[in-house]
Amino acid sequence: EVQLQASGGGLVQAGGSPRLSCAASGSTFNDYAIAWIRQAPGKEREMVSCISDTQGITYYADSVKGRFTISSDNAKNTIDLQMNDLKPEDMAVYYCAVNKWEYCTTNPKTYRFWGQGTQVTVSS
Repeated sequence: EVQLQASGGGLVQAGGSPRLSCAASGSTFNDYAIAWIRQAPGKEREMVSCISDTQGITYYADSVKGRFTISSDNAKNTIDLQMNDLKPEDMAVYYCAVNKWEYCTTNPKTYRFWGQGTQVTVSS
C-alpha cells in the first residue's frame, strides 16, 4: 500500500505562484506514473499533470501547459507541482495519485492510490 499526503494549498491571489507538494510513504511506487489531478466544484475530476520516471516524460493539460511544472524526488519520495500565473479557473481540490501503470494516462479512473487532496482557492 502507498499513502499520499498533498499540501501547499490555500488562498492565493490570481497571478500568484504557489507550490504544491505530495509526500509518499509505504511500498515503493517509483516505477509507476504519478499525477496531479484536480476537481473543481460541480465538475468532474481533471488530469492536470503527470510524470513518468520510467519513460522520462511529463504531461500537462492544455489549460496549464506553460504555467505549471511537475517534478519528482525519488530520494525524498515527493512530487511537486509549481503553479505559476494562477488563474481563477485553477481553483479546485488538487490530489496527487499513483497510476496503475508506468506510463501517464489522462483518465483519473486509472489511478489506484490517492492522497486526501489540498484545496487551492484563487482570489481576484
